[in-house]
Amino acid sequence: MAEANWYVAHTYSGYENKVKANIDKTIENRHLEDQILEVRVPMEEVIEVKNGVKKQVSKKMFPGYVLIHMIMNDDTWYVVRNTRGVTGFVGPGSKPVPLTDAEMRSLGIKSENVVVDFEEGDMIVVLGGVWKDTTGVITSMNHHKQTVTINVELFGRETPVEVSFADVKKTN
Repeated sequence: MAEANWYVAHTYSGYENKVKANIDKTIENRHLEDQILEVRVPMEEVIEVKNGVKKQVSKKMFPGYVLIHMIMNDDTWYVVRNTRGVTGFVGPGSKPVPLTDAEMRSLGIKSENVVVDFEEGDMIVVLGGVWKDTTGVITSMNHHKQTVTINVELFGRETPVEVSFADVKKTN
């Protein structure tokens, strides 16, 4: 299987979050979770001074760009390239060039392998977020995104919910 790399997509300025949401939706609809692993709009905390008042705000590190962790093939290239708001990939001509590990480290994005003590079929309890104190059985795990999917009863129906590894604990 091909290796996933980080690529940079150029977007209309101000459309970065919309592009991220559109790509995430397309990934879900086309079941490309195993090929397009993550979409990011890198943010940084800066202090702004307005009228003599200091305020900490989040700003986009690279306005007009979105980072995408994916396995490059015809399908993934087509999905990203034809997303509304995307003008192209960064690279010569139409050939996307992946970011190097050194470039990714300078952005503060590390590929960490987290070892967890649970697996599919285990009963877990959610420790934080909107699903705090919810228990469920793990139906799937995504090690790239570091999330688990559990089924939660919502309005009398089983609904799959994705929760971060950091927010769950195995029950005994």
